[in-house]
Amino acid sequence: MTTVEETTPAVAPPRSADRPLRRELGVANAFSHTFLLLWAAMTVLPLAWMFLSSLKSNSEILADPWGLPGELRLDNWARAWTKAHIGQYFLNSAVVVAGSLTLTMLLGAAAAYVFARYEFRGRQVVYYLFVGGMMFPVFLALVPLFFVVRNAGLFGTWTGLILVYAAYSLPFTVFFLTAFFRTLPTSVAEAALIDGCGHFRLFFRVMLPMARPGLISVAIFNFLSHWNQFLLPQVLMQGDESKWMLAQGLNALAVNQGYAGDYAQLFAGLTIAVLPVLVVYVTFQRQIQAGLTAGQLK
Repeated sequence: MTTVEETTPAVAPPRSADRPLRRELGVANAFSHTFLLLWAAMTVLPLAWMFLSSLKSNSEILADPWGLPGELRLDNWARAWTKAHIGQYFLNSAVVVAGSLTLTMLLGAAAAYVFARYEFRGRQVVYYLFVGGMMFPVFLALVPLFFVVRNAGLFGTWTGLILVYAAYSLPFTVFFLTAFFRTLPTSVAEAALIDGCGHFRLFFRVMLPMARPGLISVAIFNFLSHWNQFLLPQVLMQGDESKWMLAQGLNALAVNQGYAGDYAQLFAGLTIAVLPVLVVYVTFQRQIQAGLTAGQLK
């Protein structure tokens, strides 16, 4: 009776050529992580210093600018909100940004859907005219824009500012959402049309819910752009201070408090202005990433 001995296959030793590759990958990972840590520190530390300074007294800011506050002085925030009229400017900006963002997303999504789904003569020409608007900085059109808005009777009004915000945000919105709508499956739209759904209902009931990740992403980018806008309201909202935007109020506060020496109130106003941006980004950061990656996949 013969027995067959089972032999286990020999495991080949790791090739020496893999070691330099692993070493290079390790160096690259260490460099990228170090760079990201430095970038995070450069971003977070100024915000943390601003927030802590808003809770100090003026003497503490001048004597120990890098130290912690001796006590939490929330009255700095109250003075900035009422005495410096930051609360009024905050509400003004909220109204204008809400109107401009709604108008931008409605018109931009409708135009992008048409460019992505319908064939008609001159479609590419009109699309590139929209996209070409991204090449022109805002300050190049300030002088003609000033006269257009003034001649239209919209100078110094929220309506004029809302229309200008929407006009400058449409090129990026159309460009981003056109690419996103092209990635959506056509079978769902065809099935809805066969079932008797009209083009209007197809857009609002079917395509917009499917494009939700892209809509959220571009809406957040537009919100950040509108909220932080300074040049347009500075040119188009002159005169009545009760209609000023938050950026204009902060600029006036910085000038006035620079002479008065109330730096705690200035830091409090800056913190109030930054908080909505941080809250929106932290809340919707996953939606931003999902929208940006989904738009690249077919």
